[in-house]
Amino acid sequence: MDRSANPDAEELKMTREQYILATQQNSLPRTEHPQFYPVGIYGWRKRCLYFFVLLLLVTMIVNLAMTVWILKVMNFTVDGMGNLRVTKKGIRLEGISEFLLPLYVKEIHSRKDSPLVLQSDRNVTVNARNHMGQLTGQLTVGADAVEAQCKRFEVRASGGGKVLFSADEDEIVIGADRLKVTGTEGAVFGHSVETPHIRAEPSQDLKLESPTRSLVMEAPRGVQVNAAAGDLKATCRKELHLQSTEGEIFLNADTIRLGNLPVGSFSSSSSPSSSAPRQTIYELCVCPNGKLYLSPAGAGSTCQSSSNICLWS
Repeated sequence: MDRSANPDAEELKMTREQYILATQQNSLPRTEHPQFYPVGIYGWRKRCLYFFVLLLLVTMIVNLAMTVWILKVMNFTVDGMGNLRVTKKGIRLEGISEFLLPLYVKEIHSRKDSPLVLQSDRNVTVNARNHMGQLTGQLTVGADAVEAQCKRFEVRASGGGKVLFSADEDEIVIGADRLKVTGTEGAVFGHSVETPHIRAEPSQDLKLESPTRSLVMEAPRGVQVNAAAGDLKATCRKELHLQSTEGEIFLNADTIRLGNLPVGSFSSSSSPSSSAPRQTIYELCVCPNGKLYLSPAGAGSTCQSSSNICLWS
């Protein structure tokens, strides 16, 4: 057979031989050594990594030391910190405590055997507010005065809760059984005073005085002035009026004396002469204007409406 007549068979035979040759070459053992590539960080990168790890370790050690130092200085314990103790009932502070910012609490009380002291370099102010935040009461303790701003101020007794003192816009009420005012000036009232009883201390004098104006005592059922173991003295600079519009003025005593009454002159033919003994009996006379004077007593009345006492009064 001619090769030129079947070119496809010749080409197929050459392809098969190339495939077998290539297969035989791949199946032969390789005598060359394999190449290995290293895996990891080397060189300056490795040194930088070690430096950062060392820096992190030093930072952790410093932070741990600072934490231990703070715990030691602040006296941290399981119950609290320093003088601060956290209990089931709240927070307990022992010793002197200072607050630089506002403190919001519901109740503050001291130990049973020690007082509660609130101290400030300027003043101590206690505020009370309603649910809307509006100021309803304020108590300020300062260096010069103690001020309370509220609708009603009350001072109560510790035992039964009796109101000893209360003040509001309309009135001031003193509920104590005894009001004691000490000092030489006594008590000064600018307006009227309403009270059921005024009494001085034992062995002390009671004095009601108005230096520049009048002293008026009024009561719908009368005013009773009683001195059980002493004298009753009423003194004025000008005039003393005892007036009863619908009743009478009753003076009941063993002896009634009217001192410093003027003595009127009595001129009559029956009048005692200068050689007569000294006059010791006088008659009490009343002028038409109500003024009293003394007149020498005689056989009859010696009172005269035209007496010099009545004319010059």
